[in-house]
Amino acid sequence: MNPISLIFLALAMSTDAFAAAIGKGSSLRKPRLTEALRTGLIFGAIEAITPIVGWAIGQVATRFVESWDHWIAFVLLLVLGLHMIYNGVKHDDEAEEKPDQHSFLILAVTAFATSIDALAVGVGLAFVDVNILVAAAAIGIATTVMVTLGVMLGRVLGTVVGKRAEIVGGIVLIMVGATILYEHLSAV
Repeated sequence: MNPISLIFLALAMSTDAFAAAIGKGSSLRKPRLTEALRTGLIFGAIEAITPIVGWAIGQVATRFVESWDHWIAFVLLLVLGLHMIYNGVKHDDEAEEKPDQHSFLILAVTAFATSIDALAVGVGLAFVDVNILVAAAAIGIATTVMVTLGVMLGRVLGTVVGKRAEIVGGIVLIMVGATILYEHLSAV
């Protein structure tokens, strides 16, 4: 995977966490940088671990599907991208109850929920030539930065930008999958 694709992947993986962080930030009276950074680090660590777990699962399956691994990566990223776009355009009918404080447990559960896609991406990355530690670090760093910014911007921006960020993330995931497929097919 080339460095540009890796950057886009890391940014795409962090957009759902960014959307969640905007919601978390909007629930605080005046979010401080320390709370935003704490939230960012929790999300970033979890988002960095999940693709490694997914990659390990995918490594077991690699020897069975080497001839069509690029299609698996493409389909996984396509489905995840479409799911993110769907979540970005659907209307939430129920109002979300906003907590007064963010406990570690609530942040960790939210971070894990937003990192399920990173787990699936990790499985897909097992089928392409990528250093998973570099990819996981890029995803973790991007998520830490995006979530920290999301918490700080949450009070001002509200949930409208959060939904749009998820749509953009879905489009970027689809583009990364298409790039993987194109690079493999053009090399043959």
